[in-house]
Amino acid sequence: MEPYTGGARTWRKYKVRTTAGAIVGAVTGPLAAPGTVLLGRYDTAGLQYTGRSTTLSAHVGRALGEVLARPTSAHPWQGWTFSAGWGTQRTLDVVLVEPAVVLEVTVDVARDAARRFRHPARPHRIRTDVDVAQVPRFGEPGSDVGGP
Repeated sequence: MEPYTGGARTWRKYKVRTTAGAIVGAVTGPLAAPGTVLLGRYDTAGLQYTGRSTTLSAHVGRALGEVLARPTSAHPWQGWTFSAGWGTQRTLDVVLVEPAVVLEVTVDVARDAARRFRHPARPHRIRTDVDVAQVPRFGEPGSDVGGP
């Protein structure tokens, strides 16, 4: 690993990753085999967007497709638009899902100004054994790291 140099200072950059639980709120691609998932956590105002996953493998996409369902009532993200990436005006074509599935993801501990995952989350495992109420709430102390 080469150190960063900036003027009179030199430092090393370390990527620190941890696992975190998040709620699947929407997907890109077909519901039966999504390409990526949009993740959230609840706070007092409702389900807040926390970030997007990396591209799902075909196996993970199909496994998620088996447990995801369309919303049964009004979705917290109804009418929202999601950017396709940094610096682009293009929006994602998403399918909203019932926010009832917890996905454990591996994330970089870096957060943006809104405290969302700064980098795409890497799916780790589907947590059918965890209820969405058990996922740490968005913005509470300790909610930025750790699993459900």
